[in-house]
Amino acid sequence: MRTPDSGAPAGADERADTLFGDPPATAEAAEALQERWAPLVRQEPLDLAGVSLVAGLDVAYSPGDDRLAAAAVVLAAPDWTVVETATAVSRPRFPYVPGLFAFREAPALLEAVAGLRAEPDVWVCDGFGLAHPRRFGLACHIGLALDRPVLGVGKTPFIGRAEPPAAARGSWSELVDGGEVVGRCLRTRDGVKPVYVSVGHRVDLASATELVLRLAPRYRLPEPVRQADRRCRERLAAA
Repeated sequence: MRTPDSGAPAGADERADTLFGDPPATAEAAEALQERWAPLVRQEPLDLAGVSLVAGLDVAYSPGDDRLAAAAVVLAAPDWTVVETATAVSRPRFPYVPGLFAFREAPALLEAVAGLRAEPDVWVCDGFGLAHPRRFGLACHIGLALDRPVLGVGKTPFIGRAEPPAAARGSWSELVDGGEVVGRCLRTRDGVKPVYVSVGHRVDLASATELVLRLAPRYRLPEPVRQADRRCRERLAAA
């Protein structure tokens, strides 16, 4: 994790302390933190021409106990080959509450991130950012903690509704919740189920959509997330 500097957003130290230190005592306290941090999320265009390293983040849970494994996998353009992997195994210290998974998963993910030597240009989470009841999902937690461009990609929508996009790769429709556009339903393969893209931090929805397409040249899911899913499952099996 980067050390916040004078250009870091207000509250960065508090966020780091919460993610790495004691978790909120109650679900209500966790929701209050998300509501407090949500206005700090920045949406801005991403220079895709300058993206050469992309990291995928994912978490796997052990079916037999309460362990989880987090993986951060860095891939390099243009072929999206894996250049570095870091993992971490821990036990979540926050209960299983829909909408608050970040308080279970972000500490382990950031521990894995701290093990990387590379400096990715963008981070892709298996999860959501603004497509969240309080507009502050896992991708926002990670984005503000790192103060780096982060986006979220989900397999099914957590909130909102979207019309089915056309069958061709690259087709998309708006994911709307309460009259607000919170993401896009994106077709990454012809005739295959779409994925759901949302902003985490320091990226806009158009940039996030285009990048996910570039990161999914062969499969439905973007390659960084696919690789992170594989590595965290392997680490959990070996732990």
